Amino acid sequence: VQLQASGGGLVQPGGSLRLSCAASGSIFNIYSLGWYRQTPGKQRELVADITRSGSTNYADSVKGRFSISRDNAKNTAYLQMNSLKPEDTAVYYCNAVLRRWGSSTSQDYWGQGTLVTVSS
Repeated sequence: VQLQASGGGLVQPGGSLRLSCAASGSIFNIYSLGWYRQTPGKQRELVADITRSGSTNYADSVKGRFSISRDNAKNTAYLQMNSLKPEDTAVYYCNAVLRRWGSSTSQDYWGQGTLVTVSS
């Protein structure tokens, strides 16, 4: 199983970016897809996640600015980030809780990080 993240980059304050996370491999079911972020010296924190049925969860700091969506047919999640602030600068990591074919339990998988820099 692989998670491929894309979409990071440099953006000015107030700007927008969209991150994508595509899961591939021997996947039976993806229970949730989400994004976490981390800055130097701090713990990784949840930004947003979405279940297969579409239920979402957001960090208070991004509510009203970020929106997570999911395409189950493509095993892909998207994080639309609007009104970006310098404090959103971080490495963003894609996460999936999924069950592989032949397995009876679900596991956490992580994609490579993608850097988001919000600066003028």
